[in-house]
Amino acid sequence: MDDLTQCRLLVTPTSYGKNDPRLYSELEGLVGEVIYNPNKRPLTSAELVKLLPGCDGYIAGLDAIDRAALEAADKLKVIARYGVGVDNVDLQVAREKGIVVTNTPGANSVSVAELTLALLLALARQLPNSVAATRAGEWPRLSGLSLEGKSVGLLGLGSIGKQVARRLHGFDCRILAYDLFPDEGFAREHGVTLLPLKDVLGQSDFVSLHLPLTPETRGIVTPAFIAQMKPGAYLVNTSRGELIDESALLEALKSGHLCGAALDVFVKEPPGADNPLLALPQVIVTPHCGAHTDGATNAMGWTALRDCLAVLRGQEPTYRVK
Repeated sequence: MDDLTQCRLLVTPTSYGKNDPRLYSELEGLVGEVIYNPNKRPLTSAELVKLLPGCDGYIAGLDAIDRAALEAADKLKVIARYGVGVDNVDLQVAREKGIVVTNTPGANSVSVAELTLALLLALARQLPNSVAATRAGEWPRLSGLSLEGKSVGLLGLGSIGKQVARRLHGFDCRILAYDLFPDEGFAREHGVTLLPLKDVLGQSDFVSLHLPLTPETRGIVTPAFIAQMKPGAYLVNTSRGELIDESALLEALKSGHLCGAALDVFVKEPPGADNPLLALPQVIVTPHCGAHTDGATNAMGWTALRDCLAVLRGQEPTYRVK
C-alpha cells in the first residue's frame, strides 16, 4: 500500500512520543488517522474490541491482545510491539489472520541494564532504608556490602544480560551467567563465567533475572529454585514478574534464606497495596520503569513506527517475530 493516507492506526504505548514529539508529527503526517490510547494504561481485550475495527496498523503497548481482540480486527495487517515481549499477543491467531507481528529487540537494553545496576547497588548499600531514616532525623550506622569481590549471577545472557555484564566488569566482581544458548565469544571477551543453572544459583551473592517469558521460564523461581540459591543472597528482577512464584519469594525473605530482593516487575501490575512483598523493608520495588528513559522510549518508538509503516507499504520489517 503506497498511499498511507487511507490508513488508520491505533497507538497505545503510554510513553510513545513522550521524549520526541516527532514520533507524533511524522506518523500523523503520513497516515490518514491515528487513534491514541484513551486511558493512559495498557488496554484490556474488551477495550481493544471497540478500538481495533477499521485499523490497518497497531503500535502496541502491554495490551491484552488475545483472540477476541484480534477477531474484532477486521483490517489489521501489522502489530508493531513497542518493546520486546510478545507474551500478551496471541501469535497463533495473528498467524491465522495473516497479521505480521514485530517487536523492538535491543531498544531498551541499556536502560534496563542501568536500572539493574541501580537496584543491585541499592540492595547492597540499603539505600532506601538509609534515605528514609535520615529524612526522619535519624543517623543510622547501616552496614552495606561491596560488589567488589562478590559473585553476581545473570540468568539470561541476551541483549540486556550482556549490557549488565559490560557494566559490572568495572566493579571488580565475579560475573557468572546461565543461558540456554550462550554467546561464548562474548563471555570470554567480557570475563563472564558460563555455568549450569544450579551452579550459578549456588555461588552467586546476587542473582539477576534476564530471561524471556516462555512456557519453560514462567514461574521458574520456585521453592526448589530458591533452595539452590546461596543463603543470604539477593534477587533482582527487571525482566518479567511471571518468572517468580511470589509466595515462594515471600517465604524465603521472611525466613532469612534470602536477605533481600529488588523487583521492577510483578505477576499482577500494579501489584496493589495488599501485596505482602511491598510490606517487607528488605524489598525494593519500582513500577516497571526499566524502559522508561528518553533513550529507550525513543528507540522503541522509532523502531516500532518504521516496522509498522514498512508492513503497510508491503515491505519486509526489520524485526518480524517468527
